[in-house]
Amino acid sequence: MTATVTLGRIAGIRVGVHWSVLGIVAILAGLGIARWPDAIPGQPTAAYVVAALAGAALFLASLLAHELAHALVARRHGIPVDGITLWLLGGVARLRGEASTPAAEFRIAAVGPLASVVVAAVCGVLAWVSVLVALPPLVFAVLAFLSLINVVLALFNLVPAAPLDGGRILRSLLWAWRGDRYRAAVASARAGKVFGLALIALGGVWLLAAAGANGIWWILIGLFIVLVASVEEHQARTFAALSGLRVRDAMTPNPERVDGATSLAAFVDDLAPTRKHSAYPVVDPTGRPLGLMTLDRVGSVRRERWPSTPLDAVAHAMTAVPTVGPDDELAEVLPRLQDGRTDGRGLVVEGGGLVGIITPSDISRIATLRGLSRSKSAGLFTGRGAGWP
Repeated sequence: MTATVTLGRIAGIRVGVHWSVLGIVAILAGLGIARWPDAIPGQPTAAYVVAALAGAALFLASLLAHELAHALVARRHGIPVDGITLWLLGGVARLRGEASTPAAEFRIAAVGPLASVVVAAVCGVLAWVSVLVALPPLVFAVLAFLSLINVVLALFNLVPAAPLDGGRILRSLLWAWRGDRYRAAVASARAGKVFGLALIALGGVWLLAAAGANGIWWILIGLFIVLVASVEEHQARTFAALSGLRVRDAMTPNPERVDGATSLAAFVDDLAPTRKHSAYPVVDPTGRPLGLMTLDRVGSVRRERWPSTPLDAVAHAMTAVPTVGPDDELAEVLPRLQDGRTDGRGLVVEGGGLVGIITPSDISRIATLRGLSRSKSAGLFTGRGAGWP
């Protein structure tokens, strides 16, 4: 989830909002404006509007506290954090990596609901104080609302189903118990799909019973959970298939490379048409890698400038290209490859020299072959088919 607007940084972590966050503001503000005049009559219309907007804004702040807790603990465990984005269905802390131990996984997951509980407690105390010092009743209403909704947020996130925090906690416990993080991830993702389908069914029943439009909200949340859980299950199976493999097992060794001084015109007219690849390592005369040239980069330069533009000025620079070693664990470097700007491609470097290139098709091919091999072994020795675990 990419932020539409960047708000700034907190503790060095980039914070932004996606345009869909306006949906949360509209829903919460609308509920406040519609219901608070009945619950607390006699206030000016402007007061209800201000209180409703303040409640919505403070709820977003509590979502930010939840995600910031995840990000800070993840960073303490050595996991880089790209940023936090608030959007329609809550917030996302974008972590660039996975926890290295079940204990770290547990702490990163559990701190989010804990932060929501702390926010709920603080708001509850402030609501009580607002009554003691005789503040306007709408102040109490906003604080009590924030306390309640953060308790709900914490409880909902503790449901043991991916991608919720409870699913991460379940994954960490299964990982610690069974010693296999990927089997644990599959189990957590399956629980997520079941929970998501249950929410969709609940929303459907709600709509059919004409109990209001809230059913649509539950259906949307359920669809999101099913979608993300399905993606996580697929990723876990892929990681399991790659477990124990090295980059050298999947890479294309000694890839075709192009001289960085070659003009873009020569590349387009003479080199690219005669070769079948869509990406080429760019090197200097000594063979040192300078970047990665992909065909989609051609369109970034006007045609009349092709003859005078060298490839090393157009290609993805090395700072934007994931680089890995041939003996790196394939499953461990996969997140780095996916987080790059080169559509999953990476250069394999050893001793400063280019020894290979690794692409999504390389990984997909070896994962498929590994999966077929494991399925065959399971059928031969356990009497089971390809179902796993």
